[in-house]
Amino acid sequence: MSSSKNPKDMERAQAAFHKKEAQQREGAKATAEYVAAGAAERAKTEKLRALRLAKEEADRKAAAEKPVKVGKAKKRM
Repeated sequence: MSSSKNPKDMERAQAAFHKKEAQQREGAKATAEYVAAGAAERAKTEKLRALRLAKEEADRKAAAEKPVKVGKAKKRM
């Protein structure tokens, strides 16, 4: 084999190198988006859970403060 570099081989090698670099950048970008979406979903879930728990607590307090009505006893025949 000769040690001289064929210009077409060099072009092909550079194209492959640039393609791999682009794939790495896209992969890093996709991973960052995935992580950010997961964090946003967890934050949203945490917020909604806190709102639900607060509403349930308010409903329990309102039910406890509401006077209980005592009805008339029905006659049995």
